[in-house]
Amino acid sequence: MFYYAIDDDLVLKLLMPEHARPMFALVERSRPRLRRWLPWVDGVTEESHITVFVKNAIKQGTDNGGFTAGLWVRGELAGIIGFHEVDWHNRSVGIGYWLGEGYEGHGYMTSACRIFVDYALLEMELNRVEIRCATANKASRAIPERLGFIFEGVIREAEKLPGGYVNHAVYGLLRSEWKLLG
Repeated sequence: MFYYAIDDDLVLKLLMPEHARPMFALVERSRPRLRRWLPWVDGVTEESHITVFVKNAIKQGTDNGGFTAGLWVRGELAGIIGFHEVDWHNRSVGIGYWLGEGYEGHGYMTSACRIFVDYALLEMELNRVEIRCATANKASRAIPERLGFIFEGVIREAEKLPGGYVNHAVYGLLRSEWKLLG
């Protein structure tokens, strides 16, 4: 089971069924902010929707080797970070993440991403990690930029959100580059 204490206040824990209730509560508290950037928020109207997500995340981890973790700040769920499906043939993976209301601006997700990049490139021995986020989502884009990812381009109208289509900024990092940064 994945568990990583980043510091005294910040812990990553593998997402488990018992995390559905605090995750749903976090989505509820953060709904107006999250729906601006995440297409699934409006479809999450009850805890059972989160329960299905958690079960699917656990199955993906079992089937494919990627996993999803909760980011816990002083014992409270603050956000979610996870690997998208691992492409074992090309040895690459994407990382997705979100933070709840009130947890932004403290470096929590940057710290969590650093751990996930380390795990992907050094433990899983992948060659490439990718992060995609809406071009207008400056807070989300700052994370791969802080971690030394290379901006590779823009995918036009890559995702439909409640406010319309958004372009995605694509960031990539290779194992050889991460070793240089580390």
